[in-house]
Amino acid sequence: PMARHLNVPLVVTFHGYDVMMKDAYAARSFYLHRKYLKRRPVLAREGTLFIAVSRYIRDLLLAQGFPDERIAVHYIGVDVRLFTPAPEIQRRPVVLFVGRLSPEKGCDYLIRAMAEVQAARPEAELVVIGAGAERSRLESMARTTLRRYQFLGVLPQPEIKAWLNRARVFCVPSLRIENGEGEAFGLVFAEAQAMGVPVVSFASGGIPEAVAHGSTGFLSPERDWRGLAGHIIDLLGNDVLWHRMSRSGRERVTRQFDLVAQTRALEDLYRGALDATRGQSLEPRLSATT
Repeated sequence: PMARHLNVPLVVTFHGYDVMMKDAYAARSFYLHRKYLKRRPVLAREGTLFIAVSRYIRDLLLAQGFPDERIAVHYIGVDVRLFTPAPEIQRRPVVLFVGRLSPEKGCDYLIRAMAEVQAARPEAELVVIGAGAERSRLESMARTTLRRYQFLGVLPQPEIKAWLNRARVFCVPSLRIENGEGEAFGLVFAEAQAMGVPVVSFASGGIPEAVAHGSTGFLSPERDWRGLAGHIIDLLGNDVLWHRMSRSGRERVTRQFDLVAQTRALEDLYRGALDATRGQSLEPRLSATT
């Protein structure tokens, strides 16, 4: 209503649960979410531009009735000057998890995988950074199945970056859960690759857009924790493979997700939305971006 009253373009960015959560669950969610669900057809009809953070999110928007010609895919950028590995720091056999300790992040599948990894490589250690309602259960699970692990809670960015500089493998095996929530893209996967850390995860949601399977990491089918274990063991034990994926990950993020270039592309999208309100076509800018 405010955009209509002011006669200005309305640009909406969709990041994840706003479009991933199934309607039956959204209808029982908090007030503003229920209100959004009720007024979604009006938004789809009147909005100037809808930005999806991945092609996966774009497809969900299309399925919910948003018009193809007003949807643009725009990946969130990574500051590749900040997220730069320090080659003088020795990598350790650490498998790093960074994320919310909630069901859609799949940390329980990683703990199962790490039990198998540690049976093959006892020196491997799981380091979990993050907080959430699942922490107590996950720590109990790790205590009964793993030899080496740490739960560090929430850490500031510099400390997370330091762990990314030490870790050998990054693994957040996100999956889509019953209410529809999952990984829309996963900025943390791009940050890990910028730091030269190969990724192991599930081929779920937008993750295959963030991680190039076989090139910058390995993606297993959802819930295949044995697949996770096998890929982690390969990366811990094969230096040639690790160095190839580490280098490819850094190069790919610099080429496709650099924050400077992505910010410039986002500015172009907003200029296109302004042009559209002045009677010019939005389509050429959308085509260039997507």
